[in-house]
Amino acid sequence: MADVKATVPNAAKAPSGKNSNVMMINTIIVATCIAAAHIIFYTVFGRTSNFNDGAAMHQPKNLMGTMFLGGWVVPILMSTFLTAMCFIIERAMTVFKSRGKMGNAEFIKKVQFHLSSKNIDAAIAECDKQAGSVGNVMRAGLKKYKEMANATGMDTEQKVAVIKKELEETTSLELPMLEKNLVFLSTITSAATLLGLFGTVMGMIRAFAAMANAGAPDANALAAGISEALVNTALGIGTSFLAMLAYNFYTTIIDNVTYGIDECGFTLEQSFVANYK
Repeated sequence: MADVKATVPNAAKAPSGKNSNVMMINTIIVATCIAAAHIIFYTVFGRTSNFNDGAAMHQPKNLMGTMFLGGWVVPILMSTFLTAMCFIIERAMTVFKSRGKMGNAEFIKKVQFHLSSKNIDAAIAECDKQAGSVGNVMRAGLKKYKEMANATGMDTEQKVAVIKKELEETTSLELPMLEKNLVFLSTITSAATLLGLFGTVMGMIRAFAAMANAGAPDANALAAGISEALVNTALGIGTSFLAMLAYNFYTTIIDNVTYGIDECGFTLEQSFVANYK
């Protein structure tokens, strides 16, 4: 009884420690992106060579100079862009791997073929070849399937329930790994557009305030001010568009994986009932 009590705290601490590490890594990534964006903005975009009037920095020579005049919101938008790129790449490494080496339909068909001849080991070998989330869940289910096939003292319904529970537990470990960090992309999809509009409004306020102080309307100055202000909108919408495409693309793949996992569960349950009823 003492041993059981001693192991409970350790089991509880493991997920908490893992979540803390993930949060720390994500915080470092975001902080690094913010720092990099500000360094690029002030040291690269803010060079005097990007302006026709040199150190005065009122007449941009190129796009970098125009972006520098967009104001302090621009480096924040650049931070969201870099953050989105980091998590797009990070998610690609996990989500693409989760699809496995073959389509779900082909994989499940091969497993069904081996199960129809009660060759469970061959079916498990197919899972090793697949090496994706569907394969991992199917492998766990097949191991429990093999155990239940040789179990005594339980009826078929109870054995199927045990297999189903094993599939559910494995699925609860696989899916969160796929969905992790997608919240960053979904947040950036909305936040980048709003930040871009905020920067544009701030730029327009500055442009019209400068005209009011000058006393006489200056069409060229107004056009330049509006151009600088719209840089924020362009950067915000572009970042939002990229994050939205990546988010929808990854969620589509995850939905397909989830469907494949559900099909695996149905296949194992039906096969067990057919072979061991």
